[in-house]
Amino acid sequence: MIALGPVGHALVMLVATLVVVMALAAVLDRTRNAHRALLLTLSSILGLRYLYWRATETLPPADGSIDMVAGLVFFVLEATAMASALSANLMLSRVCERSSEADTHANWWGDKPPRVAVMIATYNEDLDVLERTVYGAMAIDYPNYAVYLLDDGRRENVRAFAEEQGVIYVTRPDNAHAKAGNINHALGLLADDPPDFVTILDADFVAHDDFLQRSLALFHAPDVALVQTPQHFFNPDPIQQNLGLIYAYPDEQRFFFNHLQPARDAWGLAICCGTSSVARWRPLEEIGFFPTDSVTEDFLLTLALSERGWRTVYLDEPLSEGLAPEGLKEYITQRARWCLGLMQIARGRYGPLSANRLGLLQRWSVIDSVLYWAGTYPFRLAALCVPLLYWYGNILVVDAGVADVIAYFGVYFVWALTTINFLTRGTQLPFLAEVSALVSAIPIALSAWGGLVNPEGRAFKVTAKGGDRSKRVVQWTMMRPFLVLFCLSLGGLALGLVADSFAHHDAGDGKAVVLFWTLWNLVLLGLTMQVCIERPRREIHVADPPRKGRVLFGEIPIPVWASEITSTDAHLRGFSGDVGETVVFDLPGFGRFDGLCSESGDGWMRIAFLHTPESRRRLLLQLHTSRDAPGLTEADPVSIVAEVVFDDITQGR
Repeated sequence: MIALGPVGHALVMLVATLVVVMALAAVLDRTRNAHRALLLTLSSILGLRYLYWRATETLPPADGSIDMVAGLVFFVLEATAMASALSANLMLSRVCERSSEADTHANWWGDKPPRVAVMIATYNEDLDVLERTVYGAMAIDYPNYAVYLLDDGRRENVRAFAEEQGVIYVTRPDNAHAKAGNINHALGLLADDPPDFVTILDADFVAHDDFLQRSLALFHAPDVALVQTPQHFFNPDPIQQNLGLIYAYPDEQRFFFNHLQPARDAWGLAICCGTSSVARWRPLEEIGFFPTDSVTEDFLLTLALSERGWRTVYLDEPLSEGLAPEGLKEYITQRARWCLGLMQIARGRYGPLSANRLGLLQRWSVIDSVLYWAGTYPFRLAALCVPLLYWYGNILVVDAGVADVIAYFGVYFVWALTTINFLTRGTQLPFLAEVSALVSAIPIALSAWGGLVNPEGRAFKVTAKGGDRSKRVVQWTMMRPFLVLFCLSLGGLALGLVADSFAHHDAGDGKAVVLFWTLWNLVLLGLTMQVCIERPRREIHVADPPRKGRVLFGEIPIPVWASEITSTDAHLRGFSGDVGETVVFDLPGFGRFDGLCSESGDGWMRIAFLHTPESRRRLLLQLHTSRDAPGLTEADPVSIVAEVVFDDITQGR
């Protein structure tokens, strides 16, 4: 019989943990709250077990040394991140599904459909971004609504477009309070003859044709003030795009909209997310319309409504689709704005410690958000630096051996990761989820602590949409800190492997822990730097399935498969024409479109559409108003590997 040492016993425990959690995942139902609670409770117990071990056995001696100070600072950051994880576990332990409720109460209004004002808020978006939103709004399948285009840019071409489409153009003399002020100005104009409900759409979000029918169904309950629906995206976000995972890994927001929001709703804590929401007029008027105390006016609106006894509920159906941030700068700007807004809320009149009429659950909701933004992002950055303190400064921050790290951290990590990926269908895979957060960690950490210390006087930053994205761009400013950390980590790894004399601490086998930690950080930093290299992008529709159609040369129909269709062109397989040749593309459900062969190869061709205004409108409606989610909703590990290994092939699709 082979005698196992401490590391062997720890590895057996790790493997047993993986076997148990995978066995449970195979027999449990992620939609049943009792099953979810079981897995997440065990995850929390293992997390607390790990944190207790960290506090009692791994901290440097309390001798006033720099090791002690660094160890305590890192432990506090880690404990804060763990508190956020435990709060998330509790939140995710139940979910609420409202599609059946919407079915049951469809058309509750009988033969008198309520009047709805559909408001599209815009500031500086290109007209080709705005037009599909307006076309979609005008095509909503509902009998009693009007569309209002709220232009804070005061642009004559937008006014002319609105008049041409028959929508109501609204502007104002200033831009006070940004988006919230824009909406409030329009609501004030309607106050003398108000609608029953108000829908808010961002300039880049297209409503599906069943948007109002489905979302209004949940207003059968008289205490519901707001119905929020998910945001789906028809283009890849910068993480998907720059890592080449467009067809394999969901966008970063899928975790929030497909999993966290239904969980929040089960606790009565669903939040307004601005676009793709519908609000009842009376409670809006009761609270003085949209609050302007924060740059995230949507979350604040939920709290203001809740304080007066009104509910926000969530309908997890793909009822709209829009543009994810197309560039890394925009991606980071958006998330830093969300973070700042939450800090402003935490410090304002609706903060968890303020004298207001919010219930305990709503206060927890705010605390949970503060822990996430202000705790987890600084911890991620600190975790990149801790090994460097050992390699270059002889500072031992975590005093632990390999066996204990496996038995405590490894067991918790395996259970927590397997559980969360079972519950969320693979949206939190190792490295990829970390990279999504790490790339914006520095601006978010600054926004979090800056917002907590000084929440006032911070301007609303608009997320830019549209523009030329056809060139490869290296975001050196964003990459630089990660490049520096990568080089330092690589140097530290070399020191650890070939120059023991540089590490004076007798860390024992704990040095192997620091070595592994450094390797982990190198992979993480390498992927993060890759995200900072923005690949050229053109318009695509994520996970749009191939469609069978025909190319007509005169009256001769030739069957083809359309592997990509955009507002400007289509990629066809099964036939190759001559460049410059005019064709007619016939696609069932879409119609016929005149085109020009712009590229051609062996068995494929790309045609550029020769649009009339009507054919462009018709194509945009077909592309963006169908009743399906446009992007991936769960990860495909096999495809992720294929995308990474055969990157050149997948980029040519």
